[in-house]
Amino acid sequence: MSLTTSLAVGYAIACLGVVGFQIALIAGAPWGRITQGGKHQGALPLSGRVAAFASIFILAAMACSILSAAGIWPNWPRWTGWVALGVQVLVTLVNWITPSKPERMLWGPVESVLLAMAAVVVLVT
Repeated sequence: MSLTTSLAVGYAIACLGVVGFQIALIAGAPWGRITQGGKHQGALPLSGRVAAFASIFILAAMACSILSAAGIWPNWPRWTGWVALGVQVLVTLVNWITPSKPERMLWGPVESVLLAMAAVVVLVT
């Protein structure tokens, strides 16, 4: 397995983990302080749960785009990998500048690793 293939699969698996986090938020996990700017202590309100639900589809599309950029299923156009990389840059930035210190400490490093993986896949392949 090539480096880019391994990184793309790792990226997709990590996205699946983040999807699990989003599902837990939707189900009422009391993690409001480590997501969405840390505005909510405990479980998210309905609007936050709707945002978590939307995030699932965005994460799935990003994972498929990076997998495709590495030449793996679902064989989407190359430009989708670039879009996913751009979104990943924005997500990483937002997670480093959030006013929530717990969110920064958790998601800043996680998103930075995801960014590095996506960047290698998109820029090297």
